[in-house]
Amino acid sequence: MAEAASGAGGTSLEGERGKRPPPEGEPAAPASGVLDKLFGKRLLQAGRYLVSHKAWMKTVPTENCDVLMTFPDTTDDHTLLWLLNHIRVGIPELIVQVRHHRHTRAYAFFVTATYESLLRGADELGLRKAVKAEFGGGTRGFSCEEDFIYENVESELRFFTSQERQSIIRFWLQNLRAKQGEALHNVRFLEDQPIIPELAARGIIQQVFPVHEQRILNRLMKSWVQAVCENQPLDDICDYFGVKIAMYFAWLGFYTSAMVYPAVFGSVLYTFTETDQTSRDVSCVVFALFNVIWSTLFLEEWKRRGAELAYKWGTLDSPGEAVEEPRPQFRGVRRISPITRAEEFYYPPWKRLLFQLLVSLPLCLACLVCVFLLMLGCFQLQELVLSVKGLPRLARFLPKVMLALIVSVSAEGYKKLAIWLNDMENYRLESAYEKHLIIKVVLFQFVNSYLSLFYIGFYLKDMERLKELLLVLSLSQSLERQLRAVLVPLAALRFRLLLLSLRGLLLAARAKVRAGGEPVGPRRGGQRGCAGGLVRRAEGACAEGIWGGGRPASRCRQLGTHTARCTGRACGGVETRWACPG
Repeated sequence: MAEAASGAGGTSLEGERGKRPPPEGEPAAPASGVLDKLFGKRLLQAGRYLVSHKAWMKTVPTENCDVLMTFPDTTDDHTLLWLLNHIRVGIPELIVQVRHHRHTRAYAFFVTATYESLLRGADELGLRKAVKAEFGGGTRGFSCEEDFIYENVESELRFFTSQERQSIIRFWLQNLRAKQGEALHNVRFLEDQPIIPELAARGIIQQVFPVHEQRILNRLMKSWVQAVCENQPLDDICDYFGVKIAMYFAWLGFYTSAMVYPAVFGSVLYTFTETDQTSRDVSCVVFALFNVIWSTLFLEEWKRRGAELAYKWGTLDSPGEAVEEPRPQFRGVRRISPITRAEEFYYPPWKRLLFQLLVSLPLCLACLVCVFLLMLGCFQLQELVLSVKGLPRLARFLPKVMLALIVSVSAEGYKKLAIWLNDMENYRLESAYEKHLIIKVVLFQFVNSYLSLFYIGFYLKDMERLKELLLVLSLSQSLERQLRAVLVPLAALRFRLLLLSLRGLLLAARAKVRAGGEPVGPRRGGQRGCAGGLVRRAEGACAEGIWGGGRPASRCRQLGTHTARCTGRACGGVETRWACPG
């Protein structure tokens, strides 16, 4: 589940506050005396209120939440209440809890649903579920009228996986539609237009994402990540991460297993190959023929295996373009559809074609030419380095390392350019958008990654340089992926935790100034799962009192930290645990 730092550092603050200075007569640590002289005691005492990053990592799972919707810290109260009201009216099956993060000052909607509501949602979504053996077995679309025929339907905990619950809730949220003439600030909705995707595209909603279940993650850690020489738990991966992720790892495992055959055959062939040129040529031809046969069998076997998994997981038949919703980012002129007679956005195809011919194509060609020129520059630099006598052996690898860096940097830059070009081409359907983006990225990646290898192998015909360049490119790209996947997120996490700690210190200092005494930590007795006061739950929505116009302070009565009672006539004094603006 979504996790927040336990106690917001309150436990750590209490623990640090409980530490006493050494008794009189005992010498202080020498380092402390030096730091006292350099920075003074005030700065060192302030360090007691900095929360350790280990304390932030002690998390408390939030219960009863499947999907989390976050908002920027600049979101106004009218936007939150407008969307909350539309969700509660348009999707009464959902249970929405509004919570506020004290340190980031951002609001979030914690969304879940009851088991009975999820059953109705599975019926609407056509979710395929396993049928009991006495009713024929196999899978079929769920139906509430015949719910007794499905396996484990009697168990609320076993019938739906976390991924299925989140898919149903996401389906409801994506199909929350606007009525005629509805608007939020400067966002005007068409009739029947999805609200959530449009607000997410405009940046009003920051993120909408599913949350983890630590229990299932721990089980996958043991049966999948830490398991050695065992089959992947593909069904468990599909149940938790979805079909797309499970299908990727199924292909990855199938490909890795199939690579054993060319590896063994190539090793045996290399062992029995003589040192003369004729024997080497014959071995290359034999290995090439083996690879042709192996690749053909591999593709055919994977088609069969992929179809088997797709049928097993209920994704063999995909919906056509006729039922695909337009992209939220799709823009155009408003018109009445000649087919459905409903209002829609229309973008003329000739404008897209004109942009592709005059902007997209020239920019893509210019990027490819720049990559080719940079590659030639690196080769000329390498020739210059090799011509200089007396340089160390490692110096000859510097141009190759520069080429590897250029390949990585140019790939990232071109990917952003390709996304921008795709956005400007303004495709209506998500499938068309992804197809054209893949074409742009794959074309550039192929030229960017393999042009230098083809140039050395087929034009210069220098096998030694080809081996060195291939080694450098492989190692550099592997190192870059590791840095991006591990070190960069870790550094970003540590930096964010440091900012939270500094903000906690600032809040403690402000509390000291207001109270006129020692800084106080967060109050105890916070709501379970709310990280000791980091977030608060909204039990009711106040349409007038706290969030109405005028001066909120005159309509709120402070009850405690971040709680208030609304006294407006619209809510009749219902307690709402929102931060009182007064």
